[in-house]
Amino acid sequence: MPELPEVETVVRGLQAVLPGRRIVGVRLGKTDFIDDPAALERELPGTRIQRVRRHGKFLVFDLEAADANRGGRQLLLLVHLGMTGQLTVAPGEAPAPPHTHVFFSLDDGRELRYTDIRRFGRMRIFSSGAQADLLGKLGLDPLEATEAEFAAALHARRAQIKALLLDQRVFRGMGNIYTDESLWRVRIHPRRIGANLSAAELRRLYRAVRDVLNEAIRSRGSSISDYVDADGQQGEFQLKHRVYQREGKKCFRCKTKIRRVIVAGRSSYFCPRCQRAPRRHRPEKSGRV
Repeated sequence: MPELPEVETVVRGLQAVLPGRRIVGVRLGKTDFIDDPAALERELPGTRIQRVRRHGKFLVFDLEAADANRGGRQLLLLVHLGMTGQLTVAPGEAPAPPHTHVFFSLDDGRELRYTDIRRFGRMRIFSSGAQADLLGKLGLDPLEATEAEFAAALHARRAQIKALLLDQRVFRGMGNIYTDESLWRVRIHPRRIGANLSAAELRRLYRAVRDVLNEAIRSRGSSISDYVDADGQQGEFQLKHRVYQREGKKCFRCKTKIRRVIVAGRSSYFCPRCQRAPRRHRPEKSGRV
């Protein structure tokens, strides 16, 4: 599933070419991932794209309704790429790849296209006033949070650190790839309890998360299977992975074989030597005879 760096890369690509463009038509294929297909067909034609931004793993299109009869309403188009979703801009006459289900015709002759093989994504249009209800439950953005906010979000919780980093109510945008890569950098086992991490460990983890995410953004994300950027190009950060999906291969740091465990229902890759497992406390004896 595309994570923060992949979504940010797509957003930056779209933000470079879409603001100011008007959507003049909507053509839909399969619509089971769209909350209200009729609303897209009714509301989007005539709107002008003001901005494309990221909120966690969501792409948000800020739209301005140009029709005076609509009172200049502000609309938002929310897109989640799911596991295999792709958003690209292409010439209107260019052949569309298989599984392209949404075509937004633009006023310059190009199309914004949504392609999704498995259709686990999501698309919805709503008024800007509903933004808080829909997106307000998500946690901190790890690239916007201060060190103090980051530490406070983890130190008060007695859940495993891998589960906390993946919990979108704690940090929006984090996913399996960059959580594993960040934990490896700071030698923290994915099963460590957040509340048990020292202040120094939390400080190092904060910096590692930000460094890993920013490096991945500079490399245009990780192309594991279907991910491509807004220009249809693959990312390159998968070439820099140190633990993710490297089970049985040697650790880049100590040469120990990378292992895989399940944490929070997800495969977690780690080095058993660099990232020591937490000790299990044995129950105290009762002293009875």
